[in-house]
Order: sequence, then C-alpha cells, then structure tokens
Amino acid sequence: MPRIPAVRNRLRDNPVSHPKRVLLAAPRGYCAGVDRAVIAVEKALEHYGSPVYVRKQIVHNIHVVSTLEKKGAIFVDEVGEVPEGSHIVFSAHGVSPAVVQGAADRNLEAIDATCPLVTKVHREAVRFARDDFEILLIGHAGHEEVEGTMGHAPERTTLVNSPADVALLQVKDPDNLVWLSQTTLSVDETMETVRLLRERFPNLHNPPSDDICYATQNRQVAIKKVAEEAELVIVVGSANSSNTVRLVDVALENGARAAYRVDYASEIRQEWLDGVATVGVTSGASVPEVLVQEVLDDLADAGYTDVRQVVTAEEDLMFSLPKELRKDASGQADSRGLGGRTRQLDWQKK
Repeated sequence: MPRIPAVRNRLRDNPVSHPKRVLLAAPRGYCAGVDRAVIAVEKALEHYGSPVYVRKQIVHNIHVVSTLEKKGAIFVDEVGEVPEGSHIVFSAHGVSPAVVQGAADRNLEAIDATCPLVTKVHREAVRFARDDFEILLIGHAGHEEVEGTMGHAPERTTLVNSPADVALLQVKDPDNLVWLSQTTLSVDETMETVRLLRERFPNLHNPPSDDICYATQNRQVAIKKVAEEAELVIVVGSANSSNTVRLVDVALENGARAAYRVDYASEIRQEWLDGVATVGVTSGASVPEVLVQEVLDDLADAGYTDVRQVVTAEEDLMFSLPKELRKDASGQADSRGLGGRTRQLDWQKK
C-alpha cells in the first residue's frame, strides 16, 4: 500500500457542545528496537549499496517498508529468494535457527536486526528447553516473532494463542512447565492467560523477567489514561502490527466511545468526529512520528487545535546497532551507532 499524501482542509470544523481538544498519548510511536532495526537497513544500504535484502517486513508498518523500498531495500519472504552472496537483514521480530542456517547455506552476509528484547526470549527458550522444561508460549499463531521463538525449541514448545486455549492444553508433565510470551501482546490479556494457566497447573514456573516489551506496556498505559476522557481514539499503525491493533482494544476497554486504527491521516472519516469534543491520538511502536503529525494537522483543520500531551512514562532506552554497522563506510565510529533515540519533529522541539 503506497503512502497517500495528506490532503488538508478535507475535514470540516463542525460545532460540538464542548471546546475541542486532542489528548496526545506519550509514549507513542517508535520504540528502541524498531528504531534500531530501521537504522540498520538504512546503514546497510549506505555501507553496501542497493540492493540489500530484508527477510519479512523489517517492522510492521507499511509506510516504513515502502520508504525503505524506495531507498533500495528488497523485502522477501524467505532466504531462498535471495541471490547467493547477497546481504540480508533479519527483521526486528527475530528468526529461528533454521533461517540463520538457511542464510549461511546460501553464503548470505546476514545482519541480525532482531530486537534485543526478542533475543532475550529466544535465549530463555533455549535455556528452559536445555533444562528439560516444557514451554507454554503465549502468542499469536503465524506472527513472525512467535515462529522465531518456537524455532529455538520446537520439540518443547506449545503455543497458547488465547485464554480460551488454556482449557484444551495437553502437557506431558504439569509440574515441569514454564510460560514465555510474545513481546508485543496485551499486558492484561497475557496476565489473564497466565492466571488461567496457573489455575490448571499450580506449579507453573515464571520467566526470570517480564517478556512483554516495555514499549508495549507503556503505550497501553498511556492510552488507558487518554481513553478515560476521550470520546474518540485514533490509533496510527498498520493492521499487521499486534501492538497497534491491541491499542484500539485497550482504548475501547477503558472508556473510549469509539476507537479506530488508521495507516494514514487520509483515512480519518468526517462522521467519526460528529459530536466529538475530545479526540485521543496515539501510535503503535513501529510508527514514525511524521504520520502522527499528519493526523494532528488534519484534526486541526476540523477545529482540534488544542493539543495536550498525556505523559505516563519517559523513555530513553537505546540499543547498539548490529556490530557490522557501528562504523561508517570509511571505518570511523558512526554517530548513529545507537538505535532508539527520540526522532523529534520541529513542532515537538518548541
């Protein structure tokens, strides 16, 4: 889906019963892992030239993917599609050992842009399998992150797709179980699944630390606060982004009268604003801030010029880039050696 340029003045400033305002959730948008992955592709193109191949979408956002395609990145589903000897980047969602081996078999120069928080879950899966635990992985079937994690301990991992799956589980040893989770899930739903698992299996072991990503949790906490006052919530992000889709659900569960997901501001409908005084706005963890700004611009045309940030956390986490990309093309240390810095727009710096 190509980017649809913003069209200003298409939304009408219709009167409502109270002053119009926007509650802008913070944190929102890019997390450290996403920023690191996107920079990794950009720098790989600078280092090695086009084309650089990327297995799957580097992050789940159509605007990011289309922008990188224009710069020379080629996205493929499997490593077998990549010409031998080429450079390939593994996405932020991670891959299984079989994918790594498949790339090696084709003599591909692999750059691993897996989010370090996903890598942590991979290492936990390997360790628990080695210690003879049976792993119950809470996650969404078919998601790249789930496929990558299960690939690290396929014989010892069972997927729990939803709370409803718990009653149907068959395990070998109920006293030797541990749960892990996909990093981008709903905190509330995951904890409900764990509660049900523990009811069935009282000796269920916990992972050494919470697997759900800090950014996923922070964005959900922020939208809960916004939804308490917003009649309408607009979530910017793509349909295949688990954390984005879940933000819509969280908004509805916490007081918003209506909530919609959009990839671009041009998808906002006039009827959504009918009678609405307070609009909440947020974005998923793989969404560049420019797309949020376009939403705010369109809402301003409709009279929502009073924008107030609702801040529930401050984020300053940064991850080192893959080792191959920490220097520039001349071999000098690169100022962009870290991913995760805040990418501010001019209006945010005022």
